[in-house]
Amino acid sequence: MPVKLSEVAQHAGVSLATASRVLNGSSRTPAADIAERVKSAAEELGYVANAQAQALARSTTGLVGLVVHDIADPYFSAIAHGVQQAALQTRHQVLLAGTDIVGDGSPGDAELAAVNAFISYRTDAIILAASRLLDEDPRLAKALSQYINNGGRVVTLGPSAIPEARVLTVANREGATALVAALVAQGIKRFVILAGPHERNTARVRVEGFLHGLAEANLEPLAVVHGAFTSKGGYDATVEYLNSLGDKAQALSVLKDDAESPVCILAANDVIALGAMTALRSRELSIPTDIQVAGFDDIPTLRDHSPALTTYRLPLEDMGKLAAEMALNPAAKQSGSVTGTVVLRESAGHQ
Repeated sequence: MPVKLSEVAQHAGVSLATASRVLNGSSRTPAADIAERVKSAAEELGYVANAQAQALARSTTGLVGLVVHDIADPYFSAIAHGVQQAALQTRHQVLLAGTDIVGDGSPGDAELAAVNAFISYRTDAIILAASRLLDEDPRLAKALSQYINNGGRVVTLGPSAIPEARVLTVANREGATALVAALVAQGIKRFVILAGPHERNTARVRVEGFLHGLAEANLEPLAVVHGAFTSKGGYDATVEYLNSLGDKAQALSVLKDDAESPVCILAANDVIALGAMTALRSRELSIPTDIQVAGFDDIPTLRDHSPALTTYRLPLEDMGKLAAEMALNPAAKQSGSVTGTVVLRESAGHQ
């Protein structure tokens, strides 16, 4: 049977209220020698403090909820690592939920279920790292609005329709435009955009940035192909584009037209870009000789891939840290922002 707090109090020779103040973290603490006696008794008896009692005593649970799309995605794992680092500084533990495993429901249902679980655990804050939808789930917005009204704090990566949520803005549009400008400066004039899902704000805004950069150079994309925000999505979108060119000989004649610049695939994130590279290899196309590729994010696992991927580098761990600081500091500003840098590598012909 678990050791009761009353047993600890009796063993230490103090009242139940005194033992509770020591072990549950109340701001009203007894003298140091009494506190030490209670802690020693708890350790000797193997007492484990009740988290709910601690939360009531401290007015905080010491928990922060983090919602990502895919825990295995290096983009989200890097952000989660940053959240955890910042959370530990304030003695918080991170509860993590992914929305990619949906069972009989949808990603929206999975996200709502995660948020409701975090609310039931009385987490001090909730961070939504998954890209927001073009049309926010009204059920989610209502639940989080009530949570905020009850004293919780919510941070989203990117703008959302959630009232009073704190927003960490990421330079997705500006970064995509800068990436195109850098590639055009290298002499590339033909681009195919692998756009990801239109309903996701991150994908849509990055595509807007790609198109803006092309318009500034008086260019238009050869094609814009939508698909999932995953490696398979990148693979399938690339195969779809290549199939539109005809057989291998016809595709090569388009891709390697000596009178034109190389074709460069612009992927809405690095994972899509890696899927595209796999598809290109499956068609025996050489990167960057036959076709070039660029991504977005600079996920940590890129170091394991060859040729090295040109991309727009976001400070992913720092994004997680900043989101956590905004979530866990009651006095933090309602908004923050992060930007990144273009990184030119071999996949887009950079030597």
